[in-house]
Amino acid sequence: MEGKRLLMEAFDRIRERLQQQSIVLFLKGTPEKPMCQGSADAVDALRSVNADYFSVNLQTDPIIRAYLPKFSEFPTFPQLFMMGEFVGGADVVRDLQSSGDLQHMVDACRTPSVING
Repeated sequence: MEGKRLLMEAFDRIRERLQQQSIVLFLKGTPEKPMCQGSADAVDALRSVNADYFSVNLQTDPIIRAYLPKFSEFPTFPQLFMMGEFVGGADVVRDLQSSGDLQHMVDACRTPSVING
């Protein structure tokens, strides 16, 4: 029962963060001091497109680190989310940067949604 409670708590915390921020990077370390090459690559890619993002240091949050792979159904870190949706890990972020798509995605996160009515 303890495991299920922790899972639900972790999922709630992840969802809350994703609802509060349009771009969230879960990484090992901080943007100023990434603790693995994948995290460093993701930070560099986001910086290259002047992304305004929120980061979560998985080194200091063991519950999120343990349950984020279950939430995203992706086993490794870093993990990038935009507009509440999982984008991918370091390889995907690098590919998006190379293709120019990352800039477009970041720009879309900056543009408020227009509701016709």
